[in-house]
Amino acid sequence: MSLLKRLEKEKVQQQEKDKEKETSQAKVIPVKQDPYREIKLKIHKTIIEELKTDEIKTTTKNNETEEDLIAEKIKEITENTLESEANFIPAAERENIIRQLKDEILGFGPITPLIEDPDITEVMVNGPDQVYVEKNGKIQLSDVFFRDDNHVLHIIEKIVSPLGRRIDESMPMVDARLPDGSRVNAIIHPLSLTGPTITIRKFSKDPLKIEDLVKFGTLDPQMAEFLDACVKARLNILVSGGTGSGKTTTLNVLSSFIPNGERIVTIEDAAELQLHQKHIISLETRPPNIEGKGAIIMRDLVRNSLRMRPDRIVVGEVRSGEALDMLQAMNTGHDGSITTGHANAPRDILSRLETMVLMAGMDLPIRAIREQISSAIDLIVHQSRMRDGTRKITYVTEVLQMEGDVIVLQDIFRFNQSGIGESGRVKGEFQATGIQPKFVEKLTAAGIKLSENIFHTSQI
Repeated sequence: MSLLKRLEKEKVQQQEKDKEKETSQAKVIPVKQDPYREIKLKIHKTIIEELKTDEIKTTTKNNETEEDLIAEKIKEITENTLESEANFIPAAERENIIRQLKDEILGFGPITPLIEDPDITEVMVNGPDQVYVEKNGKIQLSDVFFRDDNHVLHIIEKIVSPLGRRIDESMPMVDARLPDGSRVNAIIHPLSLTGPTITIRKFSKDPLKIEDLVKFGTLDPQMAEFLDACVKARLNILVSGGTGSGKTTTLNVLSSFIPNGERIVTIEDAAELQLHQKHIISLETRPPNIEGKGAIIMRDLVRNSLRMRPDRIVVGEVRSGEALDMLQAMNTGHDGSITTGHANAPRDILSRLETMVLMAGMDLPIRAIREQISSAIDLIVHQSRMRDGTRKITYVTEVLQMEGDVIVLQDIFRFNQSGIGESGRVKGEFQATGIQPKFVEKLTAAGIKLSENIFHTSQI
């Protein structure tokens, strides 16, 4: 082949490559750009340097805190820098830059306003350019974005470092919590192909009470009265449901019924329960260190809690072998224990418990496991997230003894969905099944008297 022909062929190949490159670039979502990025980075660097050299006193006039002083310093430095170096910037934009710098240094960067918004229940960061929120039960894309992957990683580090946890390539996922107890999960490269991902499930600053759940339509007053009685009578309760169905909120509310004089031990992967009794011991698992040693798992904590003289054991969620230790605790005098588990229906959570007990490594026959479950658990409270984003307790189910090889369940209350309204809201009603639970004598023995018509089959 002559040189001319070879050059012509290479030219055609290069043109084809250029076309392919243009096509692929057209498919890529453009990265969001901040017009004030450079000036903000410069101001941020100046603020950090000045805060290092400046001595900030914590005792000041008018009850100012160290955080207030730093916020004033940020505002002062930012205004001075903008006056001296920046071209004309509207007043509203200047205030916006000051707020963003305060969020970056004192808060959690761009997502700080989302975390502070009481109407937002979940924040989902899918890499630097995509931040979704859950508002009024619906997921929507926000206008918030990060500079790049490193910016997201910096915020993750800011969340997990104070808790003694870490995230890096050797441990690319972590569970943590915010100072207000909100649950945080983060996962990074190489496991996350979309970039560093953060999922924050927010909790209200004031823990929800049973009256709030009734007002939201999660349950009705008769069910609330019944659950209050069950907790006070020291029944063992399992809250089941899918992800985001409100299990932890319901667990919080049920735990609030525990009398003040009892010693409560809570066990969680990341501490998020918000109890207000006086005598509470909170235990939290620990991940392995950099050498892969020193991990303390839920099962270790459940076993240890039995030596702590608990009146009540509250386990945030059973996922694995700790289910066996929890069942044994319930069967050996630790009545009134409460826990949660993922499942689609009350019957499904029993099947999951069997699997989790086998994960403990004990070669137990299935019948023995089912006998343990039927003897330990008195009540299943099943919660669902409906199509319109609302959460409802769809079943309150009593766990009876075994008949043959099957654990017998009977529903005490349930939510009957009748359809979808014009506005997309779920229509339905809470109903009693008319069955009086077998443990009602236990409620009477505890001095608890329920309303006479609480188990009537008519609409309640």
